[in-house]
Amino acid sequence: MSEPWEEDELVEGPVKKFLYVNRKAPYGTIYALESLEVVLIAAAFDQDVSLLFVDDGVYQLKKGQDTSGIGMKNFSPTYRALEGYDVEKLFVCEDSLQARGLSLDDLIVDVEVMKSDQISKLMDEQDVILSF
Repeated sequence: MSEPWEEDELVEGPVKKFLYVNRKAPYGTIYALESLEVVLIAAAFDQDVSLLFVDDGVYQLKKGQDTSGIGMKNFSPTYRALEGYDVEKLFVCEDSLQARGLSLDDLIVDVEVMKSDQISKLMDEQDVILSF
């Protein structure tokens, strides 16, 4: 008789589709860093994780962030580690990029650029949406 905690006896829960919407600039609030931490936790539990960057949230992905003047750690390189956690669905709002004068070349990771109607469809497909 096997023990209830043995791997072959474990019952896996259903995989949920989580969308994390990042709207805030990377520094000045805790939202961006908290979002990143929650994403890593969800990924560790084998959930289907997507990230969407809109509004000032697109600045979270900007290359060359220098935080020495504000005395905070630059956590932007962590976005490059997401792939190691099977978090590969990164999306950015086209209008948000354009409004801030950014292009794909300005970003630290590869993302899929989406128009508003595509974002609406993406949101409709999710089980859980968390906005930061």
